[in-house]
Amino acid sequence: MSKVFTITEGLENLGALRTGGQGSVYKGKRIGAIYSAVKLIPTPIYTEDRNDKNYRNFENEVAKLLKVNENPSPNVVKMLSFGITESGSFPFIEMEYIEGPDLCELLQPPHQKIFTLSEVIKVAQHLAAALEHCHKLGVKHGDVKSNNIKYNLHTANYVLLDFGLAIMSEEQRRSSIRHAGAVEFMAPEQNEGKMLPQTDIYSYGIILYELLGGQVPFPLSGNSDTARNSVMISHMESEIPDVISMRRTNLPDNWTDEQKTREMQVPDWLLKLIEKCLQKDPVLRYSDGMALHEAVLNGSLSGNALPIDYEAINLLKKENEALHKQVLALESSAQVTEKNGILLPHFAFILMIISIIGLIAFLGYSQFGSKSQTQQTVQTRDSIPSVVDTTAQERNRLARQRKLAEAAATKRMVDSAINAEIKKARDKAADSTENLKPDTSSSPIEF
Repeated sequence: MSKVFTITEGLENLGALRTGGQGSVYKGKRIGAIYSAVKLIPTPIYTEDRNDKNYRNFENEVAKLLKVNENPSPNVVKMLSFGITESGSFPFIEMEYIEGPDLCELLQPPHQKIFTLSEVIKVAQHLAAALEHCHKLGVKHGDVKSNNIKYNLHTANYVLLDFGLAIMSEEQRRSSIRHAGAVEFMAPEQNEGKMLPQTDIYSYGIILYELLGGQVPFPLSGNSDTARNSVMISHMESEIPDVISMRRTNLPDNWTDEQKTREMQVPDWLLKLIEKCLQKDPVLRYSDGMALHEAVLNGSLSGNALPIDYEAINLLKKENEALHKQVLALESSAQVTEKNGILLPHFAFILMIISIIGLIAFLGYSQFGSKSQTQQTVQTRDSIPSVVDTTAQERNRLARQRKLAEAAATKRMVDSAINAEIKKARDKAADSTENLKPDTSSSPIEF
């Protein structure tokens, strides 16, 4: 076995791993300052005994967290140790220290108020992978918020931190949420102290909403109980504000018009993903981190599809409504000429009535005083024979035939005039239907 020796100050050699022609590889141990993050749980445990309910719950939850390290994820902070503090008997968990800003800091000046679309999608992928890793092991975070997600300066990964609520009892969680929790990120069911896999999904949706829109859907103004209750009630009852409108409002002034236009093309799959995550009913959200991560991956792979231009859609909707109103108006105008019957101007209608009355009067006069006869065949004026009968009876008969012939000729002339007027009226009605403008020059009478 190779001799253990110090290579340099703070770096100890634990022995050779392999040796080759280009040199040897040794296992090293760094000695010196190692930074970590320690989470203290405010409820003390005075007896480290499995018979103590609080200690037993603490051990059980920490055991789940330690499983996270068995197959480490680059998007989940590593657990280093746990125990009870020597002074105060407070439970603690020790985690690796991630060097870099959290999301909350990245949304503050001098940074922009919103993330670029590419960076939002990157956060969506990394955080979904973190939740999938935890939920597979039965670990529910319960406190997913923007200042519990850090950007690792060394790996460029976004990392989920602080599993403090995960090791608390339901009663401890309810008390912590009521007095100190980040109520802006809490799911509706957390008001009752519940913590489900879908609870993490809701908080995930709030984070993506914040990165896209520049603020959470229901901001907390002040830290009074009244303000906190108001935000919690909004999560349970109020509709989520439109994130696209909020993003448009918070576009940075130093972005070019081209960049602003590009950054407003939010993929439809991302908006639908956020909408599903923020459902009030946990059953309507993604069931767990596995389903969420799959949805994010499917959406990312469909990213080559053209994004939906919501401004263009709204404009088309307005144009469609205007065209619909125009069509209704034109249909209403066209219905005037589609009524049963024919529309004629006053002059033609009166002329036709006078002609009919005159014809009836003439026929009545010609038949008045004559004896009842059988049906007679009306002959044309040209077909009356020019036979001269010296008897009075024959002369009367011929006179009556001539009158009938004249009446028939008059009737044909009147019918011809009426038909001509009807044809004119029909042509005029057809023209008005084609132009979709009814004739208002004279008041039509329907018959």
